[in-house]
Amino acid sequence: MATLQQRRLENVSGDFYVDKTCIDCDTCRWMSPTVFNRAGEKSAVYHQPTDEKERLQALQALLSCPTASIGTENKPTDIKTAQKSFPLPIIENIYHCGYHAENSYGAASYFIQRPEGNILVDSPRFSPPLVKRLEEMGGIRYLYLTHRDDVADHQKFQQHFQCDRILHKDEINSSTREIEIQPEGNENLQLEPDLLIIPVPGHTKGHTVLLYRNNFLFSGDHLARSRHTGDLYAFRRACWYSWEEQIISMEKLANYSFEWVLPGHGRRYNGDRSTVKQQMQNCIAWMKQQ
Repeated sequence: MATLQQRRLENVSGDFYVDKTCIDCDTCRWMSPTVFNRAGEKSAVYHQPTDEKERLQALQALLSCPTASIGTENKPTDIKTAQKSFPLPIIENIYHCGYHAENSYGAASYFIQRPEGNILVDSPRFSPPLVKRLEEMGGIRYLYLTHRDDVADHQKFQQHFQCDRILHKDEINSSTREIEIQPEGNENLQLEPDLLIIPVPGHTKGHTVLLYRNNFLFSGDHLARSRHTGDLYAFRRACWYSWEEQIISMEKLANYSFEWVLPGHGRRYNGDRSTVKQQMQNCIAWMKQQ
């Protein structure tokens, strides 16, 4: 829990603040960009909320902070309103779950609501307010995990919802060995007609991405959006397996057509298919220069 004693000096005066436990995961800055910004390699409040919309976004960021580094001087009486707002609608039947986990370094998780069975993409914290909302929205059929880094509270979600978890065999370790579905090799897995799992080794050996309706790419840590340029980007400094393999995987992924990239870390990307294809080619060209 954030404490006033550790309040960062970079915060402007007012109710909301960030304390020194911030890990610079960027969550609050893309969830509530009019309130939080980067200062001294961590986040800080640069503008206090001035209306209900900004206040709600700031509270949503507070709830989503993986290290509970955001606090308020006064106990928020409207925190339940923020809790009930999750999962946050993105587009159509796709939602952002919030409640990021520290052991996933603040990675985002997503919820796809489908008549055939709902999908949780990567694991958020097992927070009772979020769990209650997911129950109200029909529960979870599959818990799809892009890679070993973002599994967080997968066991608690499986036990509660009795869902089938999915994680590539090359990502399995002692905490995930009982996962129900473990794809192998580099062949695609057509999980259901609208759900295609594509292996993309690079960031980790068994990293996969999920293509939904041939339009929405849940990209984990394979492909992201640069917070500096807004372009599609790959994490060179956070490539734990093979940069060369990640380039090959990116070239493979560039053969698919989609409009949305929903990454584990950072801001989402949306553009028409031709723009996304060009962005992918630009990303690959940049990767080859590194």
